Amino acid sequence: MGKLDVKMNKASDKLNVQMNGTIDEDVDFSQFNLGGSPQVEMELEGVKSINSCGIREWIKWMGTASGAQIVFKNCPKVIVDQINMVDGFLPANGRVSSFFVPYYNDDSGSEKNVLFTFGKEFSDSGVTPPEGIKDEDGNEMEMDVIESKYFKFLKK
Repeated sequence: MGKLDVKMNKASDKLNVQMNGTIDEDVDFSQFNLGGSPQVEMELEGVKSINSCGIREWIKWMGTASGAQIVFKNCPKVIVDQINMVDGFLPANGRVSSFFVPYYNDDSGSEKNVLFTFGKEFSDSGVTPPEGIKDEDGNEMEMDVIESKYFKFLKK
């Protein structure tokens, strides 16, 4: 297999899918069947990058879920960016349960990804960013995204 590692584990009526690596022109999703389970849980924290060929294959693959509810967990920024830009990347039967938001401190140059979880930092009514995010040295950090663009997918 290429640069993407996909692990699938079926537990009763839920299919757990864990992905690590790069989604690009070398990806072959045809060997991974999403059908047959009423719920699919996608663990995406390990996805490092995705290109246009990978996006095309991803959208085709999501179409094989046969009406299952698809839950996206721990989405890194590369996935959130695609959800915001590409129609169909997050299928109609999909929802995001958690995603990472990049934070930054200008003085120290430190960066950190903070997990936002449905029911805590965001809900159907909007986003409530946590306060007092600090780096390892205790420096105050701020979001390193344009909120109106980064959180756009929550309004879909």
